[in-house]
Amino acid sequence: MTQKIVKEKEGLGVSAVFFTAISTILGAIMFLRFGWAVGQIGFWGGIAVIVVGHIITIATAMAIAEIATNQKVEGGGEYYIISRSFGLNIGGTIGIALYLSQAVSVAFYIIAFAQAFNPLFDYALAQYGWIFVFGARSVTIPTILLLVFLILKEGADIGLKLLYVVCAILFVSLILFFVGTTEYSTSLVEFPFNEGTGGADFFKVFAICFPAFTGMTAGVGLSGDLKNPGKAIPIGTMAATLAGMFIYIAIVWKLAGSASPEDLVSNQLIMSDIALYGWIIIPLGLAAATFSSAIGSIIVAPRTLQAMGGDKIFPAKKFNGYVSVNKKGTVEPVNATLVTSVIAVAFVLVNDVDAVAEVISIFFMITYGALCAISFFEHFAADPSYRPSFKSRWYLSLIGALGCFFLMFQMNFQYSLIGIICLVGIFFMVSAANKDQKGMTAIFQGVISQLSRQLQVFLQKVEKDQSEDSWRPSVICVSSDSFDRFAPFDLLRWISHKYGFGTYIHKIDGYMSKETYAESQEILSRLIKIADTTKSNIYLDTLVSPSFTSTISQVLQLPGISGKENNMIMFECSKDKPQILADIVDNFALIKATDFDVAILTSSVRAFGYKRSIHIWLTQDDYDNANLMILLGYIILGHKEWRKGSIKIFALFPKEEITEQKHNLYKLIESGRLPISRNNIELVTKDMNTNSSTIINKMSKDADLTVLGFRTEVINHNKTAVFEGYEALGDVLFINTRRRKTIK
Repeated sequence: MTQKIVKEKEGLGVSAVFFTAISTILGAIMFLRFGWAVGQIGFWGGIAVIVVGHIITIATAMAIAEIATNQKVEGGGEYYIISRSFGLNIGGTIGIALYLSQAVSVAFYIIAFAQAFNPLFDYALAQYGWIFVFGARSVTIPTILLLVFLILKEGADIGLKLLYVVCAILFVSLILFFVGTTEYSTSLVEFPFNEGTGGADFFKVFAICFPAFTGMTAGVGLSGDLKNPGKAIPIGTMAATLAGMFIYIAIVWKLAGSASPEDLVSNQLIMSDIALYGWIIIPLGLAAATFSSAIGSIIVAPRTLQAMGGDKIFPAKKFNGYVSVNKKGTVEPVNATLVTSVIAVAFVLVNDVDAVAEVISIFFMITYGALCAISFFEHFAADPSYRPSFKSRWYLSLIGALGCFFLMFQMNFQYSLIGIICLVGIFFMVSAANKDQKGMTAIFQGVISQLSRQLQVFLQKVEKDQSEDSWRPSVICVSSDSFDRFAPFDLLRWISHKYGFGTYIHKIDGYMSKETYAESQEILSRLIKIADTTKSNIYLDTLVSPSFTSTISQVLQLPGISGKENNMIMFECSKDKPQILADIVDNFALIKATDFDVAILTSSVRAFGYKRSIHIWLTQDDYDNANLMILLGYIILGHKEWRKGSIKIFALFPKEEITEQKHNLYKLIESGRLPISRNNIELVTKDMNTNSSTIINKMSKDADLTVLGFRTEVINHNKTAVFEGYEALGDVLFINTRRRKTIK
């Protein structure tokens, strides 16, 4: 039975959104502060306030219209949109700021409502000597209590009925204002476009006037009561925003041509001196505008609070349950209305229109900035499920988002700083209550995915540099022993830390099946956890393949994650189990057919030791590999785990050729073909009867990593013997380059 009643209540349409928004837009600021604003900064200054304000509000209105036509907007309006896009932690943080601005707005409009009674107070004092001891509070307190009583008793329906009445009064007062004349206007020779007292700067005036434009989102808060939010919100919001903008432009024109800047500044009810029957119609219009705005705010604010309570945003479970309760048989947020009333009454006691206006402006700027940011990110995330029937433009949303955060600090730096600090505190409070929420992950994953896609396509289209001047490693590593030895994983993450890109493939022997696929996903999950622990920049994947040859064939065809093709393949084997070397040698022709550089790591139980020393060995027959070996040494040394490390470069020559080879080596250095200096090389001689491996074993036995080169023709002749004979060394990295690198 309850569900049936609730369904019947959800029947509001476009008119409800429009009138709620327009009655809030044409409110207290229009009557009390726009004359002051025009007097301070002149006609063009007033137009600038409207234009800048509507750059923000129109961008936000379009963002709301876009989002509302893509997803079902349930109770909570703007909070619902933000929380379902940015997650409950971010959404709850901004939602609390939004709610507070809506609740404080109730007080703001009630305080302004009392200003309409100033002529009556003055008349009573002049004619009868009556003095109202409590001043404006003698009006504000009873009014807000009456308003709360009506809303609690009758709900949003009574509010909307009153809304239509006060909107009618409001429009009549505006018509009489525009038809009114003054002595100043009749004697005016030239329109005063540039006149103004200049007593306040633009951003001060903007901060006080901006709440006049924020009412355009008031109708969004009725989302839970609307029959068709996807239609009512965009049409009603955009119509109210544009109508309000044109009315404000007309008001600025009328004010500037009807009174002097001094009168505009000194008389906050200057509109009553301009309008036809202004002595009665403007105070009545002010009362109608402010009361209607207060109604709109007190209808919307509790619904925002109720939605947050329903999402369990607050740490106190009892409070969440309390504010999420509906009035029996309806959708009216009775308890949330009571909480809102307490906040509103507290701010009513402040009784300062300007101070409350600046606070409201800051919180609304934060909310609008978030809404525009959502629209902007959604454009770039390119989510297939994001298909709004109304489409904004990404640059409008970006302008709106950046404009909000810029203007916020320009309006009042102290309030903005305090607001940001409060938001940070609120975020940690909400996060503590919602630890399982991941916030903005989904939307930013889409943005990053699209950005990555665009960059990869761009890099692929760029003409490839055939020289090796700008070479950087894009390494793909294949291993079946990922959880037995971490050496290849560590080496890959050092190489890809800053200067390159790394892809790590765990090979699973077998054919693709349901079982092997499940195994691959489990292994990938384990690898990702390891990568998270080590904070690596490696891309991880698994590959199910029946043989080493098929594995190599598939891996060599994988695209590079950087957008450019992979240029190096790395293998690893344990010195205790060198069987994989035979597979590498057997498939070496296949590997070199793709023009890849090759790195083969023979790892030891030392696991790179203390990461203090890298020894690089050059020979007279292997200068082609030299530059790549040296470059990789410096790249590895750039990782923080090697921050205390150093490189030693040895040049090994036959004793009888030492003079000639030394000359050739120095010539290469001087010509820039070897990126080292003479002082960094230690020349080592060997006899004809001494193997190179014997000398290397002796001199590099304590090195944490030894780097050696090998040539393709040698591996074709000597097979696996190329990698043997270095038992005394720790980890050894063998390098074979496709062509000599030119390193500047």
